[in-house]
Amino acid sequence: MREAAFEDAAVSFDPLRPKLARVAYRMLGSVADADDVVQDAFLRWMRADRAEVREPEAFLRRTVTRLCLDQLKSARHRRETYIGPWLPDPIVEEEELDDVTLPLMLALERLSPLERAAFLLHDVFGVEFEEVAATIDRDPTACRQLAARARTHVRETRPRYKLEKQRGLEIANAFFAASRTGDMTALGAMLAADVSIHSDGGGKRPAAPEPIFGFANVMQVHKALAVLFRKRASQLVRVGFINGLPGFVTREADGELQTTALDVENGKVTAIYVMRNPDKLKHLHEQAG
Repeated sequence: MREAAFEDAAVSFDPLRPKLARVAYRMLGSVADADDVVQDAFLRWMRADRAEVREPEAFLRRTVTRLCLDQLKSARHRRETYIGPWLPDPIVEEEELDDVTLPLMLALERLSPLERAAFLLHDVFGVEFEEVAATIDRDPTACRQLAARARTHVRETRPRYKLEKQRGLEIANAFFAASRTGDMTALGAMLAADVSIHSDGGGKRPAAPEPIFGFANVMQVHKALAVLFRKRASQLVRVGFINGLPGFVTREADGELQTTALDVENGKVTAIYVMRNPDKLKHLHEQAG
């Protein structure tokens, strides 16, 4: 009986799982937490009177969003005690699927959970405000205000223009080559004057405890890293888009994976995001086999 119930629930749930996972990940910035939320939603779907649900997708999106809002209460405390800069788990894709780039996800961290939910559901996933209202238990007018406040906070992080895919991959390849071979002339030509580095080691691997700002400081860091790379090689695994930004995955000398994402404006790299925390790279190890 239980097996039949599982199969019946899975038939209607599994086609929606990728969409639900995207909602959960955009809300939480964690692959593992998003997977847990989606699995919890499936268990609730199994227990629900599914014959009474007219729109399974709306019902499940509502369930996932509410579970994420609960999760964000504990996540906020974890972020406050996190060692060094916090970055969202890296999602590596062949090309950008939507406009929720890594800088935007960082901006979402500064919003209240309800602002984040209203903005993502309406502005990113195209959910009408009436449905948003039912999801977060606020009236539609309040939801419009929440989304408007969020929009104001994140406006500066929205991409001003879409980087052409091939150009993005070219920049990622060139950055990898210059940074690993120590070609400081080539590297310097790629960087904006106000470039910054943000590296997340989570206290598990060496990483800068604070963001590094400015052309001279970023160049100094890469000069030191180039010396290390000559002694202990960094191997390129793949080039692609990491949370919507061009970048690459490498296997470092310690055997761990690492991701580097590049924010590019007007052909220059304005920010470098490096993920070194092994806990946030586990899903990439699993994908790599």
